[in-house]
Amino acid sequence: MTEICSACGLPKNICVCGTIEKENQKIKVRIMRRRFGKIITTITGLESQVTAKELEKLLKKKLACGGTVKNDSIELQGEHKKKVKEILLSQGYKEELIDA
Repeated sequence: MTEICSACGLPKNICVCGTIEKENQKIKVRIMRRRFGKIITTITGLESQVTAKELEKLLKKKLACGGTVKNDSIELQGEHKKKVKEILLSQGYKEELIDA
């Protein structure tokens, strides 16, 4: 039995909700300096907590760093601004909507 998406009503394997969501998000990638000179990379503008959690897991794996999701934004340990943009592009996000 196939699962059906609750948003669009299509089967999960052909669901277009994720693609449409990626095309509409204005994502900002910033570098911040925290206490004791620690640098973190923040990714903001993600609309849903579920998308942020999945993307955070992928970024941590690809960049080999720690991170967390706070208030629909992703915080990664270290300076990864350029690499994050490349990964977002490979995941289907539009380049003109990524402010890095």
